[in-house]
Amino acid sequence: MGVNVSVVAVDAGNSKTDVALIGEDGTVLSTARGGGFQPPYVGVEAALDVLAGALDEAFAALPGPVGSVGSVGHVSACLANADLPVEEAELAEALEARGWGTSVQVRNDTFAILRAGVDEPRGVAVVCGAGINCVGMVPDGRTARFPAIGRISGDWGGGAGLAEEALWFAARAEDGRGEPTELARMLPGHFGLDSMYALIEALHRGTIPLTRRHELTPVLFATAVAGDPVAAALVERLAQEVVAMASVALTRLGLLEEEAPVLLGGSVLAARHPQLNDRIAELLAARAPKAVVRVVSEPPVLGAALLGLDVTGAAPEVHRRLRAQYA
Repeated sequence: MGVNVSVVAVDAGNSKTDVALIGEDGTVLSTARGGGFQPPYVGVEAALDVLAGALDEAFAALPGPVGSVGSVGHVSACLANADLPVEEAELAEALEARGWGTSVQVRNDTFAILRAGVDEPRGVAVVCGAGINCVGMVPDGRTARFPAIGRISGDWGGGAGLAEEALWFAARAEDGRGEPTELARMLPGHFGLDSMYALIEALHRGTIPLTRRHELTPVLFATAVAGDPVAAALVERLAQEVVAMASVALTRLGLLEEEAPVLLGGSVLAARHPQLNDRIAELLAARAPKAVVRVVSEPPVLGAALLGLDVTGAAPEVHRRLRAQYA
C-alpha cells in the first residue's frame, strides 16, 4: 500500500511558494518551499516549473511511495498574479496539462488568506502587502472580489503605493510646491542622505534600487505617529480604503447586517500599526457594526488546503485535524 494524497495545496506568492500534501484524514504528509510565482515576467510555463520544483521536493519527502495512478487527488492552487477570473481559468488549464492531480482549482492567493482565518468559507479578507486586495466568500460558493491590478482598477494603497505617495509629498515639500512635512527629512535620512534631491537622484540613477522603496513604508508610519499631519493623512486614507473594500464585499455577499469576520493580512496590516489598525476597526464599526475584525496569523497554505478539502467534501473532523497541525 502506498500513500494517498487527497489534496495538493499550493500557496504561490511573488516571492515564495509553499506546498503541502494532505492525506485523506487531514494529515499533513509533507511540505516544501520554492521560489516566487511570477508568470507576467517569466511566462506561465516557466512559472509552473517553479511550482514543479517545490512539488517534486514535497513528493520526495512523503513517508512512502504514492499509492497508485489516481491516488493524487485535488490540486488547490492559490496563486499570485491570478487577479482576474480569466487568468484563474488560464492557469487552471495550464496546471491540468501538467497532470499533477485528478482535478484542479485555481484562485487568487488572497482567498488562501481568507480561508486560513475562518472555520467555514464565510467572511471577507483585506490584504495590504506590496499592493492591496480584498475578497469575500460564503458557503454557497458566491464570492466578492476586485480586479486589484493597480490604479487602472481603482486601487490605492499597499506598501509600494504608500512609499510612492510619501516620496511625492516629501519631494514637493522640499522644493516648495507642497506643504511642509517631516517626510522630507525622514525619507532620505533612512538611507543616510541629507535631502530629498539626493534621494530622488539615487533612486533615478539606481544607486538605491527602486525595489528598496518598500523600506520607506515603516518610515511613513513612524512619521505619522510622531504627529506629522501629511503622514497621518496618508495613514488615514489607507484606513478608509481598507474599510471601503471590506464594506463593499460584505454588502455584495449580504453580510453587512450580520456578524461576519473581516480578516486583515499582508505585511502592512500584519505589522499591527495601532494608528492604522485601530482606525480601521473604528471606521468599520460605523459601516458594519457586526463585523469581527482580526489580523490573520495562520499561514496561507493552510487556507489553500482547506479550500481543497471544501471541494473534496471532507468531513468537519478532517478540517479540524488539518487546522490543528498549523495551530
